[in-house]
Amino acid sequence: MQRQKLGRTPFEVAPLALGGNVFGWTADEPTSFKLLDAFVAGGGNLIDTANSYSRWAPGHVGGESETVIGHWIARRGHHDDVVIATKVGSDMGQGERCLRRDHILQEVEQSLRRLNVDAIDLYQSHWDDEKTPLDETLEAYSRLLAQGKVRAIGASNLTAARLAQALDVSAQKGLPRYQTLQPLYNLYDRDTFEGELCDLCLREDIGVITYFSLAAGFLTGKYRSEKDYGKSARGPGMKKYLNARGHRILDALDGVAGRLHATPAQVSLAWLMAQPGVTAAIASATSLAQLDELIAATRLSLDELDMRELDEASR
Repeated sequence: MQRQKLGRTPFEVAPLALGGNVFGWTADEPTSFKLLDAFVAGGGNLIDTANSYSRWAPGHVGGESETVIGHWIARRGHHDDVVIATKVGSDMGQGERCLRRDHILQEVEQSLRRLNVDAIDLYQSHWDDEKTPLDETLEAYSRLLAQGKVRAIGASNLTAARLAQALDVSAQKGLPRYQTLQPLYNLYDRDTFEGELCDLCLREDIGVITYFSLAAGFLTGKYRSEKDYGKSARGPGMKKYLNARGHRILDALDGVAGRLHATPAQVSLAWLMAQPGVTAAIASATSLAQLDELIAATRLSLDELDMRELDEASR
């Protein structure tokens, strides 16, 4: 896979990032190890997780994904060929999203322990926390960068206004700046990133790593009607996509995929990877066959006709 600079961080990453939300949840540890090995063998190097993965699963408390990745790193004996990105700020049982100094400094130690690393390559604020002053959050990250426990910082789920505000605080107070942004962005969900936020990231050289790149699986074409909801744990969440626009997008994906002898998932990812400002797209897999399909998307090239057809269908 061709790699490119991730914003102003020291990292160069492949255009496909492996989503770790499934590790320890819908992919058990042995399966997760096989997926991680195959991803690296296929040229991938950016692995995304969070301290909160997978608190949503019955009996889980968070940290399950980081623990699996940590066991994989321990088994390999190194992780210098991959970029480990994790997050802090989700509700970990305290009843609110939190980016206070004490919370970050406490949670980073847990993440370091679970991941079996001395330093987290990319540490990201998972959600905005308007109750906590931005300078308090950034000061906590400054301390972690100085201690060598974190190598770069980023944010997720920030609006253009809040990202601009954070960058201003960094500049005015001499604090570290967010070097990456992780927004919700895919062929269906376009308004969260396109426009002002994309322009800001391009202008400020912010590396963009998209999440829900396949709209939680909808853009694979696996879900066409309510009877398909039972196909996975995410099935019930497909209802919001199964509307006239969603079907129009699926029809366009089918058309382009048919011409290119590809799959809707591959076409969706190829479209996303070609968008201005996007450095890498996160996608998850629970089987080697799914992973092979995702990796093949990095070799798929869409022409002007393909892009226009997808753009018009998803407007």
